[in-house]
Amino acid sequence: MNRKVEIRETRVEEIVDLRHRVLRAGLPRQSALFDGDQAGSTRHFAAVVGGEVVGCLTLHLNEWQGVPAYQLRGMATEEYVRGCGVGMMLMRAAEAFVSATAVPVMWCNARVPAVGFYIRAGWKVMSEEFDIPTAGPHVRMVRRLR
Repeated sequence: MNRKVEIRETRVEEIVDLRHRVLRAGLPRQSALFDGDQAGSTRHFAAVVGGEVVGCLTLHLNEWQGVPAYQLRGMATEEYVRGCGVGMMLMRAAEAFVSATAVPVMWCNARVPAVGFYIRAGWKVMSEEFDIPTAGPHVRMVRRLR
C-alpha cells in the first residue's frame, strides 16, 4: 500500500458500515452491531487511509477456558487492501493493547478462509470446523500473549 495507514482506537459507529459490507452483506445493518459493543471494556480499532476506514476489529472482554481473555470480533478489511498488511497492522495494534493489560489471551471464531492469516499472526487452531448460520464455516482460534 503506497498511502499512509493510520491505526487508531475508535467508536463502533465509525466501523459498523465496513463490518456490515464485509461480514454481514445481505443481512440487516443492525446485524453488524454485536452484544457488548458499547461495554466500557470493549475496544474498537480502525485502519484509516485518506480519511476512509479500510479495516477494523473489535476486542470484547470475555473468557477463554475460565481465564479472562479478549475475544476478537468483527475483523474486516476492504477487499482492495487485502494482502497489503492492513490486517496485520490492526492485529499488532490489538495485541499491543491486550499486552498492556493483565489479560494474557486473545481468542476468536475465525472464518475458515481467514485461518491462514491468523496462523501467520501467531494464532493456533483450537477446534474442529463448525458453522455459524449467518457467517459460514469457522474454527475457534487462540493467541497467548504470555
